Amino acid sequence: MSDLESALNAVAGQLGGRSVTDLRRLSGGASQETWAFALDSGRPLILRRKPAGSDSPTGGQVTLAMEAALIQAAAKQGAPVPEVLYVSAPGSDIGEAYVMGRVEGETLGKRIAVGEAFVAVRPKLAFQCGQVLAQIHSIPLEGLPDLNRSSALGELDRFEDSYRRIGAKRPIFETAFRWLRERAPDLPEPVLVHGDFRNGNIMFQPDVGVAAVLDWELIHIGDPAEDMGWLCTASWRFSGRKPVGGFGDYEDLLAGYEAGGGTPIPLERVLYWQMLGSLKWGVMCLGMYTSFATGVDPSIERAMIGRRTSECEIDLMALLERAR
Repeated sequence: MSDLESALNAVAGQLGGRSVTDLRRLSGGASQETWAFALDSGRPLILRRKPAGSDSPTGGQVTLAMEAALIQAAAKQGAPVPEVLYVSAPGSDIGEAYVMGRVEGETLGKRIAVGEAFVAVRPKLAFQCGQVLAQIHSIPLEGLPDLNRSSALGELDRFEDSYRRIGAKRPIFETAFRWLRERAPDLPEPVLVHGDFRNGNIMFQPDVGVAAVLDWELIHIGDPAEDMGWLCTASWRFSGRKPVGGFGDYEDLLAGYEAGGGTPIPLERVLYWQMLGSLKWGVMCLGMYTSFATGVDPSIERAMIGRRTSECEIDLMALLERAR
Protein backbone atom coordinates (compact mmCIF):
# COMPACT_ATOMS: atom_id res chain seq x y z
CA MET A 1 0.00 0.00 0.00
CA SER A 2 1.41 3.40 -0.96
CA ASP A 3 1.79 6.28 1.48
CA LEU A 4 -1.00 8.16 -0.33
CA GLU A 5 -3.38 5.20 -0.12
CA SER A 6 -2.62 4.86 3.60
CA ALA A 7 -3.31 8.56 4.10
CA LEU A 8 -6.62 8.34 2.23
CA ASN A 9 -7.62 5.27 4.23
CA ALA A 10 -7.07 7.30 7.37
CA VAL A 11 -9.75 9.81 6.31
CA ALA A 12 -12.10 7.32 4.61
CA GLY A 13 -14.60 7.73 7.42
CA GLN A 14 -14.87 11.44 6.70
CA LEU A 15 -15.55 10.61 3.05
CA GLY A 16 -18.43 8.29 3.90
CA GLY A 17 -16.70 4.92 3.76
CA ARG A 18 -14.41 2.63 5.74
CA SER A 19 -11.52 2.22 3.28
CA VAL A 20 -10.41 3.21 -0.22
CA THR A 21 -9.48 1.08 -3.20
CA ASP A 22 -8.34 1.25 -6.83
CA LEU A 23 -6.14 4.33 -6.35
CA ARG A 24 -4.54 5.41 -9.62
CA ARG A 25 -3.14 8.62 -11.05
CA LEU A 26 -4.89 10.05 -14.10
CA SER A 27 -3.18 11.63 -17.06
CA GLY A 28 -3.67 15.31 -17.82
CA GLY A 29 -3.52 18.27 -15.50
CA ALA A 30 -0.55 20.50 -16.21
CA SER A 31 -0.30 22.05 -12.76
CA GLN A 32 -2.02 19.67 -10.32
CA GLU A 33 -2.05 15.93 -9.73
CA THR A 34 -5.36 14.16 -10.32
CA TRP A 35 -6.02 10.78 -8.72
CA ALA A 36 -9.02 8.49 -9.02
CA PHE A 37 -10.07 6.06 -6.32
CA ALA A 38 -13.20 4.54 -4.83
CA LEU A 39 -14.64 3.95 -1.39
CA ASP A 40 -15.36 0.41 -0.23
CA SER A 41 -19.02 1.29 -0.83
CA GLY A 42 -18.18 1.65 -4.52
CA ARG A 43 -18.57 5.43 -4.73
CA PRO A 44 -15.96 6.82 -7.17
CA LEU A 45 -14.00 9.86 -6.01
CA ILE A 46 -11.33 12.21 -7.34
CA LEU A 47 -8.34 13.66 -5.45
CA ARG A 48 -6.88 16.92 -6.72
CA ARG A 49 -3.48 17.47 -5.12
CA LYS A 50 -0.60 19.93 -5.27
CA PRO A 51 2.57 18.25 -6.56
CA ALA A 52 5.31 17.87 -3.97
CA GLY A 53 7.86 20.68 -4.19
CA SER A 54 5.66 22.91 -6.33
CA ASP A 55 5.77 26.53 -5.20
CA SER A 56 3.02 27.96 -7.38
CA PRO A 57 1.07 25.12 -8.98
CA THR A 58 -1.98 27.16 -9.81
CA GLY A 59 -0.27 29.95 -11.68
CA GLY A 60 -1.96 32.40 -9.37
CA GLN A 61 -2.90 33.03 -5.81
CA VAL A 62 -5.67 30.48 -5.49
CA THR A 63 -4.77 27.69 -3.10
CA LEU A 64 -6.56 24.37 -3.37
CA ALA A 65 -8.48 25.13 -0.19
CA MET A 66 -9.69 28.39 -1.75
CA GLU A 67 -10.53 26.55 -4.97
CA ALA A 68 -12.62 24.05 -3.02
CA ALA A 69 -14.43 26.85 -1.17
CA LEU A 70 -15.26 28.63 -4.44
CA ILE A 71 -16.60 25.41 -5.98
CA GLN A 72 -18.87 25.05 -2.95
CA ALA A 73 -19.98 28.68 -3.39
CA ALA A 74 -20.83 27.94 -7.04
CA ALA A 75 -22.85 24.91 -5.98
CA LYS A 76 -24.98 27.14 -3.74
CA GLN A 77 -25.91 29.20 -6.82
CA GLY A 78 -27.01 26.04 -8.62
CA ALA A 79 -23.98 25.71 -10.90
CA PRO A 80 -23.15 22.13 -11.90
CA VAL A 81 -19.93 21.32 -10.04
CA PRO A 82 -18.47 18.23 -8.35
CA GLU A 83 -19.37 17.78 -4.68
CA VAL A 84 -16.40 18.69 -2.47
CA LEU A 85 -16.13 16.15 0.36
CA TYR A 86 -12.84 16.83 2.09
CA VAL A 87 -10.08 19.44 2.13
CA SER A 88 -6.55 18.40 3.12
CA ALA A 89 -4.17 20.97 4.58
CA PRO A 90 -0.57 21.56 3.44
CA GLY A 91 1.86 19.49 5.48
CA SER A 92 -0.64 16.71 6.13
CA ASP A 93 -0.03 13.10 5.04
CA ILE A 94 -2.13 13.68 1.91
CA GLY A 95 -0.69 17.13 1.29
CA GLU A 96 -2.49 20.21 0.00
CA ALA A 97 -5.50 18.71 -1.76
CA TYR A 98 -9.22 18.20 -1.82
CA VAL A 99 -11.46 15.23 -2.54
CA MET A 100 -14.58 15.51 -4.66
CA GLY A 101 -17.21 13.23 -6.08
CA ARG A 102 -16.49 11.86 -9.52
CA VAL A 103 -18.84 13.11 -12.27
CA GLU A 104 -19.31 10.94 -15.32
CA GLY A 105 -19.14 12.62 -18.71
CA GLU A 106 -16.98 13.75 -21.62
CA THR A 107 -14.33 16.47 -21.63
CA LEU A 108 -12.53 15.79 -24.92
CA GLY A 109 -13.31 18.89 -26.94
CA LYS A 110 -13.51 17.35 -30.40
CA ARG A 111 -15.96 14.65 -29.31
CA ILE A 112 -18.22 17.35 -27.87
CA ALA A 113 -17.92 19.72 -30.85
CA VAL A 114 -18.32 17.21 -33.68
CA GLY A 115 -18.77 13.70 -32.22
CA GLU A 116 -21.80 11.61 -33.12
CA ALA A 117 -22.77 11.01 -29.48
CA PHE A 118 -23.60 14.70 -28.95
CA VAL A 119 -25.63 15.35 -32.11
CA ALA A 120 -28.97 15.50 -30.29
CA VAL A 121 -27.92 17.65 -27.34
CA ARG A 122 -25.39 19.87 -29.14
CA PRO A 123 -27.94 22.60 -30.13
CA LYS A 124 -28.67 23.15 -26.40
CA LEU A 125 -25.10 23.44 -25.15
CA ALA A 126 -24.40 27.13 -25.83
CA PHE A 127 -27.65 28.14 -24.08
CA GLN A 128 -26.77 25.91 -21.11
CA CYS A 129 -23.28 27.41 -20.93
CA GLY A 130 -24.83 30.88 -20.76
CA GLN A 131 -27.07 29.78 -17.91
CA VAL A 132 -24.14 28.25 -16.01
CA LEU A 133 -22.05 31.40 -16.43
CA ALA A 134 -24.91 33.48 -15.03
CA GLN A 135 -24.95 31.20 -11.98
CA ILE A 136 -21.18 31.50 -11.46
CA HIS A 137 -21.26 35.27 -11.94
CA SER A 138 -24.04 35.56 -9.35
CA ILE A 139 -21.80 34.30 -6.52
CA PRO A 140 -21.74 37.06 -3.88
CA LEU A 141 -18.29 38.63 -3.60
CA GLU A 142 -18.69 39.41 0.09
CA GLY A 143 -16.81 36.97 2.27
CA LEU A 144 -14.80 35.41 -0.54
CA PRO A 145 -11.03 34.87 -0.23
CA ASP A 146 -8.79 37.72 -1.44
CA LEU A 147 -8.65 37.09 -5.20
CA ASN A 148 -6.85 38.67 -8.13
CA ARG A 149 -8.74 41.30 -10.09
CA SER A 150 -8.52 41.75 -13.83
CA SER A 151 -9.65 44.24 -16.45
CA ALA A 152 -9.10 44.47 -20.18
CA LEU A 153 -6.29 47.00 -19.75
CA GLY A 154 -4.78 44.97 -16.94
CA GLU A 155 -4.72 41.84 -19.08
CA LEU A 156 -3.20 43.78 -21.98
CA ASP A 157 -0.48 45.16 -19.71
CA ARG A 158 0.32 41.70 -18.35
CA PHE A 159 0.48 39.91 -21.69
CA GLU A 160 2.20 42.72 -23.57
CA ASP A 161 4.90 42.68 -20.91
CA SER A 162 5.37 38.93 -21.52
CA TYR A 163 5.40 39.49 -25.28
CA ARG A 164 8.00 42.28 -25.12
CA ARG A 165 10.27 40.20 -22.90
CA ILE A 166 10.23 37.44 -25.53
CA GLY A 167 11.58 40.02 -27.97
CA ALA A 168 9.46 38.91 -30.91
CA LYS A 169 8.15 41.26 -33.62
CA ARG A 170 4.90 39.83 -34.99
CA PRO A 171 2.85 42.34 -37.03
CA ILE A 172 -0.53 40.79 -36.18
CA PHE A 173 0.19 40.77 -32.47
CA GLU A 174 1.40 44.38 -32.64
CA THR A 175 -1.81 45.40 -34.42
CA ALA A 176 -4.03 43.48 -32.01
CA PHE A 177 -2.38 45.00 -28.93
CA ARG A 178 -2.88 48.49 -30.37
CA TRP A 179 -6.49 47.84 -31.49
CA LEU A 180 -7.54 46.32 -28.18
CA ARG A 181 -5.81 48.98 -26.07
CA GLU A 182 -7.58 51.78 -27.96
CA ARG A 183 -10.97 50.14 -27.36
CA ALA A 184 -10.54 48.66 -23.88
CA PRO A 185 -13.92 48.74 -22.10
CA ASP A 186 -14.34 49.98 -18.58
CA LEU A 187 -14.86 47.30 -15.98
CA PRO A 188 -18.59 47.19 -15.21
CA GLU A 189 -19.97 45.66 -12.07
CA PRO A 190 -17.23 43.13 -11.30
CA VAL A 191 -18.17 39.48 -10.82
CA LEU A 192 -16.45 36.24 -9.95
CA VAL A 193 -14.92 35.04 -13.25
CA HIS A 194 -14.10 31.35 -13.72
CA GLY A 195 -11.07 32.28 -15.82
CA ASP A 196 -10.79 29.10 -17.90
CA PHE A 197 -14.39 28.38 -18.93
CA ARG A 198 -13.95 26.64 -22.27
CA ASN A 199 -14.61 23.45 -24.18
CA GLY A 200 -12.23 20.99 -22.53
CA ASN A 201 -12.82 22.24 -19.00
CA ILE A 202 -16.57 21.57 -19.02
CA MET A 203 -17.90 18.03 -18.62
CA PHE A 204 -20.83 17.16 -20.87
CA GLN A 205 -23.18 14.19 -20.99
CA PRO A 206 -24.87 13.19 -24.28
CA ASP A 207 -28.31 12.98 -22.67
CA VAL A 208 -28.34 16.14 -20.52
CA GLY A 209 -25.60 18.50 -21.75
CA VAL A 210 -23.51 20.36 -19.16
CA ALA A 211 -22.72 18.04 -16.24
CA ALA A 212 -19.94 19.85 -14.36
CA VAL A 213 -17.58 22.82 -14.59
CA LEU A 214 -13.98 21.83 -13.85
CA ASP A 215 -10.53 23.46 -13.44
CA TRP A 216 -11.20 26.44 -11.17
CA GLU A 217 -7.57 27.38 -10.56
CA LEU A 218 -7.67 30.65 -12.56
CA ILE A 219 -10.75 32.06 -10.86
CA HIS A 220 -10.63 35.79 -10.17
CA ILE A 221 -12.77 38.93 -10.11
CA GLY A 222 -13.34 40.76 -13.35
CA ASP A 223 -15.51 41.38 -16.42
CA PRO A 224 -18.31 38.82 -16.98
CA ALA A 225 -17.72 39.02 -20.74
CA GLU A 226 -14.22 37.61 -20.20
CA ASP A 227 -15.62 34.11 -19.57
CA MET A 228 -17.85 34.36 -22.64
CA GLY A 229 -15.06 35.56 -24.90
CA TRP A 230 -12.71 32.80 -23.72
CA LEU A 231 -15.39 30.15 -24.44
CA CYS A 232 -15.67 31.57 -27.99
CA THR A 233 -11.92 31.80 -28.67
CA ALA A 234 -11.28 29.82 -31.83
CA SER A 235 -8.52 27.70 -30.30
CA TRP A 236 -11.14 25.91 -28.17
CA ARG A 237 -13.49 24.89 -31.01
CA PHE A 238 -11.78 21.57 -31.80
CA SER A 239 -12.83 21.33 -35.47
CA GLY A 240 -16.35 22.54 -34.70
CA ARG A 241 -17.70 25.25 -36.98
CA LYS A 242 -19.81 27.10 -34.41
CA PRO A 243 -18.27 30.06 -32.56
CA VAL A 244 -19.23 29.01 -29.01
CA GLY A 245 -16.90 26.16 -28.10
CA GLY A 246 -17.28 24.75 -31.61
CA PHE A 247 -20.82 23.63 -30.75
CA GLY A 248 -23.09 26.70 -30.52
CA ASP A 249 -24.00 30.21 -31.62
CA TYR A 250 -23.43 33.56 -29.92
CA GLU A 251 -27.16 34.26 -29.77
CA ASP A 252 -27.86 31.11 -27.76
CA LEU A 253 -25.02 31.84 -25.33
CA LEU A 254 -26.29 35.36 -24.68
CA ALA A 255 -29.92 34.20 -24.42
CA GLY A 256 -28.93 31.52 -21.90
CA TYR A 257 -27.05 34.10 -19.85
CA GLU A 258 -30.11 36.34 -19.66
CA ALA A 259 -32.42 33.41 -18.94
CA GLY A 260 -30.11 32.44 -16.07
CA GLY A 261 -30.50 35.88 -14.53
CA GLY A 262 -27.33 37.48 -15.88
CA THR A 263 -27.21 41.15 -16.82
CA PRO A 264 -27.43 41.35 -20.65
CA ILE A 265 -24.03 41.61 -22.35
CA PRO A 266 -23.66 43.06 -25.89
CA LEU A 267 -22.17 40.75 -28.50
CA GLU A 268 -19.53 43.38 -29.29
CA ARG A 269 -18.16 43.06 -25.77
CA VAL A 270 -17.95 39.27 -26.12
CA LEU A 271 -16.12 39.69 -29.44
CA TYR A 272 -13.68 42.10 -27.80
CA TRP A 273 -12.81 39.53 -25.13
CA GLN A 274 -12.70 36.80 -27.77
CA MET A 275 -10.02 38.76 -29.61
CA LEU A 276 -8.16 39.36 -26.36
CA GLY A 277 -8.42 35.62 -25.69
CA SER A 278 -6.81 34.78 -29.03
CA LEU A 279 -4.05 37.30 -28.34
CA LYS A 280 -3.40 35.94 -24.84
CA TRP A 281 -3.25 32.34 -26.05
CA GLY A 282 -1.04 33.42 -28.95
CA VAL A 283 1.44 35.02 -26.54
CA MET A 284 1.37 31.91 -24.37
CA CYS A 285 2.04 29.70 -27.41
CA LEU A 286 4.90 31.97 -28.46
CA GLY A 287 6.36 31.73 -24.98
CA MET A 288 6.23 27.94 -25.11
CA TYR A 289 7.99 27.90 -28.46
CA THR A 290 10.66 30.22 -27.05
CA SER A 291 11.21 27.85 -24.13
CA PHE A 292 11.70 25.01 -26.60
CA ALA A 293 13.91 27.00 -28.98
CA THR A 294 16.20 28.26 -26.24
CA GLY A 295 16.47 24.85 -24.57
CA VAL A 296 14.85 25.99 -21.34
CA ASP A 297 12.24 23.28 -21.89
CA PRO A 298 13.19 21.02 -24.83
CA SER A 299 10.07 18.84 -24.57
CA ILE A 300 8.27 18.18 -27.84
CA GLU A 301 5.03 19.30 -26.17
CA ARG A 302 6.36 22.85 -25.97
CA ALA A 303 7.24 22.81 -29.68
CA MET A 304 3.85 21.39 -30.63
CA ILE A 305 1.94 24.03 -28.70
CA GLY A 306 4.31 26.74 -29.90
CA ARG A 307 3.41 26.11 -33.52
CA ARG A 308 -0.15 27.17 -32.72
CA THR A 309 1.04 30.79 -32.54
CA SER A 310 0.30 31.13 -36.24
CA GLU A 311 -3.23 29.79 -35.75
CA CYS A 312 -3.89 32.56 -33.26
CA GLU A 313 -2.61 35.12 -35.76
CA ILE A 314 -5.11 33.84 -38.33
CA ASP A 315 -7.91 34.08 -35.74
CA LEU A 316 -6.88 37.64 -34.88
CA MET A 317 -6.83 38.67 -38.54
CA ALA A 318 -10.38 37.35 -38.98
CA LEU A 319 -11.61 39.23 -35.90
CA LEU A 320 -9.86 42.46 -36.91
CA GLU A 321 -11.42 42.19 -40.36
CA ARG A 322 -14.86 41.61 -38.84
CA ALA A 323 -14.45 44.69 -36.64
CA ARG A 324 -13.63 47.03 -39.53
